[in-house]
Amino acid sequence: MWQCPKCGREFNKENQRHTCGEPPKTIDEYIAAQSEHIQPILHQVRDTLRAALPEAEERISWSMPTYWKKHNIIHFAAAKNHLGLYPGDKAILHFADRLKEWKTSKGAVQFPYNKPMPLNLIAEIAKWCYETGNHP
Repeated sequence: MWQCPKCGREFNKENQRHTCGEPPKTIDEYIAAQSEHIQPILHQVRDTLRAALPEAEERISWSMPTYWKKHNIIHFAAAKNHLGLYPGDKAILHFADRLKEWKTSKGAVQFPYNKPMPLNLIAEIAKWCYETGNHP
């Protein structure tokens, strides 16, 4: 067992990545806890997802802002140098041609803060996830 020296939580894996302290309960709390220089970007992404998914419920899942309607539709999260968008592996495959300029992994894409945020593409991905039932 490994114990985090900051929060004291115990994990099976050494240096397990986690959020110290209580996870945020709302997306407002999540955004407020991030660096001031990225909060406006997080608000833009949130507004984009709200508009794209008007029937979805906002919630925190896996300590990330999440849009939900009977299942998780899409997540986003702040990292040090990028915004992570988590639409799931099928969405990454479906939008692969349009995601070439960003780093992707099996179910995620990284949008660096130092480039314009592709809000229209984020909205399209979210709508596609909702309409097709493909989700993370």
